[in-house]
Amino acid sequence: ITYFVLFLGLCFVLGALGVAYNTFSYYRVVDLVLASVAECRWLLSLGVSFVSLVLFIVYLGCMLVIFVYSVSLVAELF
Repeated sequence: ITYFVLFLGLCFVLGALGVAYNTFSYYRVVDLVLASVAECRWLLSLGVSFVSLVLFIVYLGCMLVIFVYSVSLVAELF
């Protein structure tokens, strides 16, 4: 179980680095989802289920809505 927690920590760090250093914004969303799922699963393994649920709702609820809005603004032809 220690290796699983270390793997989740590594996935979180790689996802966060992918969000920070990726230049193409569509891949940033994939990295954001990877990082948030890894962090929520890591918090669940620690027994903090409410914080994990709130974090999941904030990341995937609010952040992805903001991303879809910004992509739709960029995709306009004006």
